[in-house]
Amino acid sequence: MKLALILPQFAPNLYDLASMLQADRTILQDTEQWSRKSRVHRAQIRTPPPGGTQWINIPINTEDRKKPINQIRIDRSEDWITPLLRSIEYNYRNSIYYDFYEPEIKADWESAADFEYMQPFVLFIQKRLLRFMDLRVDYTLASELNSYTSDPDQLAQNLGADILFQEHNSRHYQRQSKMKTHPDFTHPTYHQHFEGFEPWCCILDVLFQFGPESFRIIDKLKVES
Repeated sequence: MKLALILPQFAPNLYDLASMLQADRTILQDTEQWSRKSRVHRAQIRTPPPGGTQWINIPINTEDRKKPINQIRIDRSEDWITPLLRSIEYNYRNSIYYDFYEPEIKADWESAADFEYMQPFVLFIQKRLLRFMDLRVDYTLASELNSYTSDPDQLAQNLGADILFQEHNSRHYQRQSKMKTHPDFTHPTYHQHFEGFEPWCCILDVLFQFGPESFRIIDKLKVES
């Protein structure tokens, strides 16, 4: 059995999405301590050269930084939604499908005002983005799993997994497994709206460029059974 251990993310990169799509079971580790180095609260988008990429972020309450992910609250002290949407617009407005998805994505992000805690909002955005790409990822929250342990090898044993996927480049914030392996993954290279190609962007990059034909990229992340 293939098990993917992923932290909740609002817009996964293609490696993490491949891990979830190829796994027989995905556990979202929402009981682990939040880390600023993780991608729980942020995602990478494409920008013009020479920089190439930047992060968009959901701010969290400072006093919650040492709490588990599922107890982190969104910082509402300042308007962060407008600058985030402006960053997306500035960098993607010339993409083929930006205008097609922009109204719904804007409304989804503005709905953050209805959420106190970050995790429900993060999972809401993820579900919406995957829906636009005609994808569904089933998962179990660690907080709902009686057999959950922070030890990834013990968890794999508890669940009967013999293959374990973890997040891309997560050694600084995710406890690493001795049995960790990689999904069948070669980063797809595709046409981006700026010159050159920058890997490790989140799924917004694919969505705005390919829209309903995102399957042309996403299908490369799957493994035929």
